[in-house]
Amino acid sequence: MPDIVDFEPEPAVLRCRGDEDRATQSLRRTAFSRALTCAHDVVVDLSELSFADSSLMLDLAALARRLRMAGGTVRLYSPQPHVARLIQLVGLDRLPGVVLEPAA
Repeated sequence: MPDIVDFEPEPAVLRCRGDEDRATQSLRRTAFSRALTCAHDVVVDLSELSFADSSLMLDLAALARRLRMAGGTVRLYSPQPHVARLIQLVGLDRLPGVVLEPAA
């Protein structure tokens, strides 16, 4: 079974797929840790994410904070409409260093 969250360093892309919630939080730690090593922008591809809860939003906020301190940003790319709504509800898109890029 492929990881539901993985990270590719070049270009820096963190991909989230399937259902992400508190039960899967430990499974995404490795990918998030690898993303923290970037000293530049990280694209978070949410196009294949079908469900997320606030635990993922908190992890993304922490990633954004750490990258911002290093001069980078988090670009939330192509979330499904219900995931985009959650991003807006929790205010993730209003944090410094976070850019929401809706699907085209």
